[in-house]
Amino acid sequence: MYLTKRQKETFDFIAEYVREHGYAPTLEEIGARFGLSSPATVYKHVQQLVAKGYLRKTRHQGRGIEIVDAGTGQAFSAPVLGEITAGRPVEAAAQAENIELPPAFSSTAPVYLLRVRGRALEEELLTNGDLLIIEDRPTARDGEVVLAVLRGDVSAVGRYYREPSHVRLEPTVDGREPLYLPDGQIHIRGVIVGVIRNYR
Repeated sequence: MYLTKRQKETFDFIAEYVREHGYAPTLEEIGARFGLSSPATVYKHVQQLVAKGYLRKTRHQGRGIEIVDAGTGQAFSAPVLGEITAGRPVEAAAQAENIELPPAFSSTAPVYLLRVRGRALEEELLTNGDLLIIEDRPTARDGEVVLAVLRGDVSAVGRYYREPSHVRLEPTVDGREPLYLPDGQIHIRGVIVGVIRNYR
């Protein structure tokens, strides 16, 4: 998930401290590094890093912070390639932008992001400004949520199922009708593995 500037600075400090000392800093030491006198503020930053998959916290231990090692154990950057609105072609990004992602999203396939624009995807519980984290691959397994292009250039998001004579694209939210499409009318542009939402 996306890190704010302060979250990244906090994570980088903890990782460097662990490399130098072999154990994690206390909340007080993290606060001292950034001029924060309130342990509650430091605790909030640490908990956000835990929630985003960068850290693991052991309760009731002063140095109970661990760096999560997933694969390489390293965060990585992925490009925002454009914007998506349901029922319209994907629009290429006007300018280059990279977002840092936690190691949990690393993949053997390239990873990229698309920004949701407008309200057309609200039925899929996606809102304006969300960033879709997408593995760039042309095939999907049954049940995976895909970014698909239908009938030439219309974009859609749904849960993919291959059936004997067609492909079924299920809405990710119950209560809506699925789409049934011949193979030649659906092209997978990637598998959606996560969503970044900014509440500010």
